[in-house]
Amino acid sequence: MLGKLITSKTRLRLLLKFFISQANRGYLNGLATEMGESSNAIRKELNHLYGAGYLQKIKSNNKVEYKANIKHPLFEVLQKVVFKHLGLEDLVETVLDRMGNVKQIVLVGDYAKGNDSGNIEVFLIGKNLNMEYIAQLEEKIEKLIKRKVSFYLATKILNDQPNIVLYNNN
Repeated sequence: MLGKLITSKTRLRLLLKFFISQANRGYLNGLATEMGESSNAIRKELNHLYGAGYLQKIKSNNKVEYKANIKHPLFEVLQKVVFKHLGLEDLVETVLDRMGNVKQIVLVGDYAKGNDSGNIEVFLIGKNLNMEYIAQLEEKIEKLIKRKVSFYLATKILNDQPNIVLYNNN
């Protein structure tokens, strides 16, 4: 969806990185390594996004770190567009429609770090969740959002790894 609108793959990957979670940050060389791109290509796109006000620069230890500008008037809109592009809104709606007793839906793994790896890992927090149905749900959601989805059941989430709470009913 966004690939048709934003023709620069590097810019799209940076938008995903920074707008999937406002906690995500990155340095020029680290982003280049992470994305397998030249530092020149990353620099060019970071400058465009910074110039448009979508990113902030933070100087830290003689390095410039970038992060999403949460005060930008379009921050929330862009974040929703990124979630829609990744299929996360559809994932949440489908799980809630079918599972009922879900307390939290938490995104972990590559996508929580802002990496569009194609494998979405989700913890479903709740009681008496039907594992057989969840296995069927994985296939349905994968067809819907065109990405691999792995669900994990838990009674609580460990906070020692990057995560994004997609739904919270506590």
